[in-house]
Amino acid sequence: MYLHRNHYKLTRHFDAVQYKHTQIGYLMIVITAILLVFYTSLLIVVGSDPVILAIMLFIIFIVASFSTLTVSIDQKYLKIRFGYGLAGKQFLLKDIHSVKTVRNHWYYGWGIRVWFWPTMWIYNISGFDAIEMVMKDGRRYRIGTDQPKELEQAVLKAIRKQ
Repeated sequence: MYLHRNHYKLTRHFDAVQYKHTQIGYLMIVITAILLVFYTSLLIVVGSDPVILAIMLFIIFIVASFSTLTVSIDQKYLKIRFGYGLAGKQFLLKDIHSVKTVRNHWYYGWGIRVWFWPTMWIYNISGFDAIEMVMKDGRRYRIGTDQPKELEQAVLKAIRKQ
């Protein structure tokens, strides 16, 4: 910040986004719509108890928050964010040892999962394509994407700059 003729000017340098992609989980959107219709019809038939209504809205809110997965890479971090930001994680690029494109087994599921053989965290909303990151401390993470090669190349490019 510097002073010039009694005016303050604040200069900031924001990290430029090198990669950003949002994957849409159409199945979660359909499930959210089905729940909305089911709960609405249930409220019409049974009546609207405020506690039941709050529980239903909370469930719809949680399910809807997993309808998209956004992956972005800036100068320091690879960030993932589900939906409107209720759940997410960020990884320091300098801590990433390697990255490769992988295909998840169907039984790994969707959402945020911990898997014990091999030990890893999985972040996924749709499909089976992902990247697997191995951190310098040995931890493994899989991030689901519908652009596995593009994401792999973006991560490799970003970690080379570190």
